[in-house]
Amino acid sequence: GECMRKQGILAFLAAVLCTVLLVGCGGGPQQSGGASGGKNKLVIYTSMKESLIGGIVEGFKKKYPDIEVDYQSAGAGKLMAKIAAEKQSGHILADVIWTSEVPDFYKMKADGVLENYKTPVFGELLNPFDDYDGTFTAARLGTLGIAYNTDKIQSAPTQWADLTQPAFTNAFGIADPALSGTSYMSIALLQKQFGWEFFEKLSANQTRIGKGAGQVIDDTSSGELSACLAVDYITNNKVKKGAHVALAYPPELLVVPSPVAIFKESNNIDAAKKFVDYLLSQEAQTMIANEGTLPVRSDVEIPEKFGLPKPEEALQRAIKVNYTEILPQKEETIKKFTEIIGKK
Repeated sequence: GECMRKQGILAFLAAVLCTVLLVGCGGGPQQSGGASGGKNKLVIYTSMKESLIGGIVEGFKKKYPDIEVDYQSAGAGKLMAKIAAEKQSGHILADVIWTSEVPDFYKMKADGVLENYKTPVFGELLNPFDDYDGTFTAARLGTLGIAYNTDKIQSAPTQWADLTQPAFTNAFGIADPALSGTSYMSIALLQKQFGWEFFEKLSANQTRIGKGAGQVIDDTSSGELSACLAVDYITNNKVKKGAHVALAYPPELLVVPSPVAIFKESNNIDAAKKFVDYLLSQEAQTMIANEGTLPVRSDVEIPEKFGLPKPEEALQRAIKVNYTEILPQKEETIKKFTEIIGKK
């Protein structure tokens, strides 16, 4: 037995070593890119899911075949922790950041890590920020509605207060605001509009805290939840794949802009600017609209099937919030929400 165990360990070590070597050779040159390619590799950190970022990066590479692009998609919380760690160890590895947690951008701006870049197409865009100065630009107007399981809920909820009804008892989910930027933003908006009392009522109706923005939609689709607070395009992507889910938009609309920004210390400022311009172009904004979320251009058609308001109307209906005001309260808001709803 002892001999077999030793052989097993040796085989395991050999496998590990093999992997290390493979990673070493395979990942090495690509990461540093050698003298020629390395400088031109554009790195994007984004909280957008593959369904949204994938096509945009492909379109950009078609337009600029000489620019290599690498992107990482993760929740805003994870990305900000990564950026903080990189900054600490000397250099932010990303060139571009595109997420939906607006306060993060105000914080990065205050920390002086963002490049000031006013895109030449700015005049063609809808801008939700009255203090716009070029440090970051809205590249999408994300909306959140109530996604509900059509097998479980027969009539669409029409207002936020409906979530306190028996149909949603122990069956409505909200993504953890500590993990999801859109979830945190939504809680801040709903709190501003309806006060903490709204969340107290949700808690009394046993609302649940889910993991990420995608997870709560999966749980609604599977019937684990009957409904959830849901990001437009992630829901629409599931519907396209056959999920028995629909989106309802109460009159007080949750609109969460997704800003894009360039890091000051980027070695690829020119490529980064090209990417920002492309992201804001009619071509990329059409891809955004086709995924079922709002573009920042009014010259882009939004497919009827999504039931989305036009971007201008969405901004009018949106719950207004002063981002710099909610910034210092972020930890407090997340803590209070978690205490009220309670992790069940």
